[in-house]
Amino acid sequence: MFEKVLVANRGEIAVRVMRACEELGIDTVAVYSDADKHSGHVRYADEAYNVGPARAADSYLDQEAIVDAAKQADADAIHPGYGFLAENAEFAALVEDTEGVTWVGPSSDAMQQLGEKTHARKTMRDADVPIVPGTTDPAESVEEVHEFGDEYGYPVAIKAEGGGGGRGMKIVRGPEEAEEQLESAQREGEAYFDNANVYLERYLENPRHIEVQIIADHDGNVRHLGERDCSLQRRHQKVVEEGPSPALTDDLREEIGEAARRGAEAAGYYNAGTFEFLVEEDPEREDGELLDTGTDFYFLEVNTRIQVEHTVTEELTGIDIVKYQIRVAAGEQLDFAQDDVELEGHAIEFRINAENAADDFAPATGGTLETYDPPGGIGVRMDDALRQGDELVTDYDSMVAKLIVHASDREECLARSERALAEYDVEGIPTIIPFHRLMLTDETFVTGKHTTKYLDQDLDEERVADAQEKWGSDAAASDADEDVVERDFTVEVNGKRFEVNLEERGAASLATNAGDGGGERPTPAGGESESETVVEGEGETVESEMQGTILSVEVEEGDEVDAGDVLVVLEAMKMENDVVASRGGTVTQVAVDPEDSVDMGDVLVVID
Repeated sequence: MFEKVLVANRGEIAVRVMRACEELGIDTVAVYSDADKHSGHVRYADEAYNVGPARAADSYLDQEAIVDAAKQADADAIHPGYGFLAENAEFAALVEDTEGVTWVGPSSDAMQQLGEKTHARKTMRDADVPIVPGTTDPAESVEEVHEFGDEYGYPVAIKAEGGGGGRGMKIVRGPEEAEEQLESAQREGEAYFDNANVYLERYLENPRHIEVQIIADHDGNVRHLGERDCSLQRRHQKVVEEGPSPALTDDLREEIGEAARRGAEAAGYYNAGTFEFLVEEDPEREDGELLDTGTDFYFLEVNTRIQVEHTVTEELTGIDIVKYQIRVAAGEQLDFAQDDVELEGHAIEFRINAENAADDFAPATGGTLETYDPPGGIGVRMDDALRQGDELVTDYDSMVAKLIVHASDREECLARSERALAEYDVEGIPTIIPFHRLMLTDETFVTGKHTTKYLDQDLDEERVADAQEKWGSDAAASDADEDVVERDFTVEVNGKRFEVNLEERGAASLATNAGDGGGERPTPAGGESESETVVEGEGETVESEMQGTILSVEVEEGDEVDAGDVLVVLEAMKMENDVVASRGGTVTQVAVDPEDSVDMGDVLVVID
């Protein structure tokens, strides 16, 4: 077994992996960016190393920095969690080639074969796993999109090969949209996954999202651990996951599970993974009627890593998937047979995102957890890395915690969920807890008839606004005792983190440099520190409404624009956001370039 594992991630999933390591007697190493130096996963680890600035590309996505941290810490394994480099076959290969360090995951070859969607579709087709009608080679031109739409009809889905969770996916509803959406999908693929290749699929009108958890060892033993229903999504991002699916018969459930196991065997897959499928919902299905064998289902993709919603399967089966990931990576065999896997009761996971559901799920732009009091009691599990008083880090994903509820059946699980969500007290930042409480009163969700399009197309936005007003809370002002001054000082020696805490009572606030510690980068050459953009052009300034990264600049100085024209494409919280002109005029200044990081309020463009 390993002695020390570096977790190449942050937040709740990093803490989740560290807890599994602790129970296995393994020491843990955290990595963190400048933005995360006081985050929960850093507090939890035995050691922590700074790997770069806040921007993910310069820290959590810096492959060499992660491996260097593992070497400095003498870690003998790296666990990637999910997101960031978790599905990057190049990074997996780098770890595999690093002497004395083991990759906790599938082989880089399997990740290459199944992580890129066109390769995965070919593998599944050869294994007799149904696939959605679409291309098995990358699409490179607008003409190919037009030809596909002519053959299969619109809408057409354009998907990034390395994508997942809706990122890198664009919907073309007519030939006139093909060029714009193709370029956008390619751009997202390049920005998020370092892979601009895309493929085409028929876009299903009434799909349910059903996924199967797989665990396999190096000796060819493959087990599926049942399915999860992840159909409640907004903009293709999951918000609630549950298992077993409330819509499937046992026979259809087993048919889909065996298809997943067959696909894993054909790919020579080992470690944990998730095989995702789309199941055609029957809009005419009566209450109590279930989807049975003969229902169309199609392979969607393989996630070659642990999933956010792995917790649902753990509650149903009693199997610690993360521990098995580590054991398999250490060369151990699975110690249970397929017939030993039984699903007990019902489980639901609620993603606790720092978002305002009443404002189109807009992510929070900052805040402090003035109150953080999560629920407890029988059947309630919390996966988080937060504590009261933490400042919200907005540089990355908006999910801050997960609430998982388990009960004897779905009816009891829904009731227990209502109780747990009502107990969940968060003040200082917005969350989607009010939205979750609304869903537990929503007839379509309660009866299990929702599809992946339900939230975006059918849910009444006024109901969401009412829920936010009823159960939401405003950001609270700090009630900190002015007579007590506390400072956490961070000192780094050769990149390794050490912390010193100082508390003074009745003292004035301590003057400190911005950034709070030795991990900050020096000022630029010439001794000048960063400053606000100087507005040189005359006219109205267009400012950023959120922190993010500039993906593209669509205008130049001197361009004439109309109201509604796209000026800049901004990536924030893993979503592309078009910044548009509110009025027509002439562009007198462009203050940003592609790949620039911007904060809320930064000037992007000036229009006269």
